[in-house]
This record gives sequence, C-alpha cells and structure tokens, in this order.
Amino acid sequence: MAAIHIPPGWRIPESRATSESAYQNRRAFLKKMGLGTIAVASAAHFPGCGPKAAHTTPTLLPDGPLDTIPKLAPREGYPAMRSRSFDVPERPITTYVAAASYNNFYEFIFDGDLKNVWPLTGAYEPFPMTIAVKGLVEKPFTLDVADLIREMDLEERLYRFRCVEAWSMTIPWTGFPLRRLIERCKPLSSATHVRFVSVNRPKQMPGITKGHWYPWPYYEGLRMAEATNNLAFVATGMYGNPLPKQNGSPLRLVLPWKYGYKGPKAVVEIEFVDRQPPTFWNDLQVKEYGFLSNVNPNIPHVRWTQAKERFISDVDTIEERPTALFNGYSTWVGSLYPDEPTEFTRMVR
Repeated sequence: MAAIHIPPGWRIPESRATSESAYQNRRAFLKKMGLGTIAVASAAHFPGCGPKAAHTTPTLLPDGPLDTIPKLAPREGYPAMRSRSFDVPERPITTYVAAASYNNFYEFIFDGDLKNVWPLTGAYEPFPMTIAVKGLVEKPFTLDVADLIREMDLEERLYRFRCVEAWSMTIPWTGFPLRRLIERCKPLSSATHVRFVSVNRPKQMPGITKGHWYPWPYYEGLRMAEATNNLAFVATGMYGNPLPKQNGSPLRLVLPWKYGYKGPKAVVEIEFVDRQPPTFWNDLQVKEYGFLSNVNPNIPHVRWTQAKERFISDVDTIEERPTALFNGYSTWVGSLYPDEPTEFTRMVR
C-alpha cells in the first residue's frame, strides 16, 4: 500500500481536527490531489472535473473552510453520542479541515478548482429552509428543517466515504437514520422508490447560474429498500458541529455503500413514487453513472478504474488503498443486490 507524503513543515496530531498550519497547507493538498484539472471531453457529463476558468468570488467571503457553519443552524444535540456499531477500525478519521476543504458541490462551482467550494458559499443562507413531502403519501405536508433537526434524536456515525472520482475519506457524521424520516412521511404501500430534490437558489449559489446547461435543481432517487436500510443516514452535522455550507447544509443524505453523488445535499423535496425515478448524472451520461451506483471495484468507470482509491487522512497525507465491495458494507447491504458483479465487468447499473 503506497503512501504519498507532501513534505510538511508541521504535522497535525491525529487527535486534532484543525490548526492554522492546516489552513496554510490546504492549497498544497488540493494541488497534490489534482482532480480539479483532469481533462475531460465534456464538463457537463462529469461530476467532478472540467476546464479551468475564472470565478467570481461572492462579496461575503468566509474566513476559512471551518468558518462556514450557518449562524442559524440548530446547536441542540451537538456533539452527539457516537454509535460504536459503525466503527471503521482499519483507517484513521480524516481531519476536519481536509473534509471541509475538499468537496464537490456543483451548485457553487463547476469548473476550475472544483474542490475549493467554501470561498463561494458566503451568500448562501441555508436557514430557514423547508422540505416538501409529496407523491404517494397519506397526506402531503411541509417540514421546517430547523424544527426537524431539533426534534430528532441525533447520533454520530463514523462512515467510510467514497467518491466516484476514486478518492475517499472517513468522516464522523451527526444526524439520524433516513428510515425515521421516511416513517414520518407515511408513504403508501404502492411507493417503490423515493425521489429527492436539492435547493435551487441561483442568487446564492453561483454554480447554478454559470452552469446554466445543467438540469437544475439536483435530483436523486433510491429504492425504498435502500432508503429504509439502517445505513442510510440524514446528516445534519459532522465532527461534532452542524454541517458547513460546502458539505451540504442544512442537511444531506449519506449512503456509505454508494458513490458520494448519490447523497444529495440541501434536500428541499421528498417525493414517493411507484417507479424508478430519473437521476441527475444518469440523465446527463447514462453510460457513466448508473442508477444504483454502488461502490464496486469490479465495475470500472468508463475512464478510470475503481479497483483502487486515494484515501485522504489529512491535508498532507494521501494513501492508495484497494476498493472494497460496497465500500466495506457488504454485511449491511449485500442482500439488496444479488446481481451485483463480484468479477470484473463493464456493466453500468
């Protein structure tokens, strides 16, 4: 297992999540990963890469990646008790500053330095926000997100996180099981899938205006059996604090056995339907991004292998690791996918 070390003039102890030095070295970390400058045929068909271009910085510039937690985010329940059922003993926890500095969030940024999202979030105000529940439910209704967060019993879960771009982290998320929210929605027995739609605020999210060819708002979907699996999680925070804006505030889905883009951020609509719903990246490029999108080393992306991943533990440390089937969660979700290939294939699910 290879380890790549950017020669640092400092080192963060594992017990610490951030430091002044971490902020100073963030650029070296982004450059070392290099994903923001991968050349592709079409930026509109790839959720993480695109051509270099200049950006317009919002007037309200955050001080740093850890200074973007919304002021109106509920603080009740933080820090939450960690559930030991989801420990990840084989790898360290990614530092807070690395997880807050290296993100995909196309509503803010879609070209250039793709992972440097946080400076563009200044104008975004996640609170107040509501979620509309609709479709095959007993009665459509609207949830206030802040009230929902306060009413739920929050817990912390340590999850492996895997991006389709073949980088990974280990992140302590705070939130609650998605099935608890679904139970509250009271779907009808005829509902087979659930569809999620993200917030669409062009005046606050510059990527929406600049990436006008994308089919905004962002939308995703799950089978009901996936959405009610105990692993499926609604994250309202991370590292003992509410979510930073660039990590999906006010809440997002975390599905650790799937690639990260299956977990929509800033969800404002939940719709229960009786057929497989369309999804954002699958609509844009069906041959590259399937509906299921489970982490599987046997199914390469059209343009790169998924057999290995670059694990980010800190801003100065990236390790190459083998990719595990379902990101290491086979015992939790393997029975949901009897047709998932266990040998090399180019099938897109």
